[in-house]
Amino acid sequence: MHVLLTANAAWNIFNFRRPVVEDVLARGGRVTVVAPPDEAIGELRAMGCDTVPLEMNVKGLNPLTDLALMRQLRTIFAVVRPDVVLSYTIKNNIFGALAAKSVGIPFVPNVSGLGTAFLSGPVLRGLVEALYRAAFRGLPVVFFQNSDDCGLFLDRGLVRENQAQVLPGSGIDLERFAPVPLPGGDAPVYLLIARMLRDKGVLEFVEAAKIVRRTLPTARFQLLGPADSANRSAFAETTVRGWEKTHGVEYLGTAPDVRAQIAAADCVVLPSYREGAPRTLIEAAAMARPVIATDVPGCRAVVEKGVTGLMCAPRDVATLVDAMTAFAFMPDHRRTAMGLAGRALMESKFDQALVARAYREAMASITSRPLA
Repeated sequence: MHVLLTANAAWNIFNFRRPVVEDVLARGGRVTVVAPPDEAIGELRAMGCDTVPLEMNVKGLNPLTDLALMRQLRTIFAVVRPDVVLSYTIKNNIFGALAAKSVGIPFVPNVSGLGTAFLSGPVLRGLVEALYRAAFRGLPVVFFQNSDDCGLFLDRGLVRENQAQVLPGSGIDLERFAPVPLPGGDAPVYLLIARMLRDKGVLEFVEAAKIVRRTLPTARFQLLGPADSANRSAFAETTVRGWEKTHGVEYLGTAPDVRAQIAAADCVVLPSYREGAPRTLIEAAAMARPVIATDVPGCRAVVEKGVTGLMCAPRDVATLVDAMTAFAFMPDHRRTAMGLAGRALMESKFDQALVARAYREAMASITSRPLA
């Protein structure tokens, strides 16, 4: 079976969709990745994937550039002729679905988050909903990463019940992200791993850090992830580095492997406005780290409030401060128990084998060509 995967960045496929890629390759299938090239292209080729560069503007909606993207995808699909296309990220899902329909190739999108459009005003949200409705009409399967997003698409008539399936996020390699004892010590280390975007709650984290340090001056606050990204809500790297002086927040830059940073942290924090199934919280929980997250769709899917972590309100610095302070005064045995509960949750519901199997079954049903 020839499987084509497309997303708005090659690193997205390599970092988040690797279980599906590895499963297809291990069973004798062929994989082609269609995405804007970046540092992950070499890694994907080393795995055995073919790659095709994709030119796209990931920011905003522009009718001319998005029409060009759809035509480009249609040309690629027609030339490569895969048995099935697996798609991730908003524009690839919408315009990829329309392109695949036009050349008669089965298409399976994964709604891994709603993006800034659903957090914007009614005009933009209405336009995006109309595009989703047209793109997803008639598709046999639409995967979601949490039940909240699935319910929203069903309520708005963007998909039908017989199309929608909810996955446990992107899955997690439980052996690679093995549990590690908490570092301990008198000063808690709070770590936020994400692209430096406003929608990830980065500003709330920074403001909360400044307040918490007034009563806990030895506490450490760290940011890990790319700045200056191609996103409308991105912070410039100069701004992020400036927070080191103004707010006492350490910027760690980026890392191809985040396990060392998670192991050195006492708590992983994500005050995001909305998520699909946040990978950073899944990785943290797999390594037995307590988490602090916003009580929003996506985060709720991977955090059990008061059991595996604490929760705060979105866009609310005060409740984030309360959660950070509560964690700081939490006894060691409670922190350890919370981390171990997170690990148990990942083992029971988020094993990457569950995601690979769901895709394998969907592709077999659609193409009538099961993988070995």
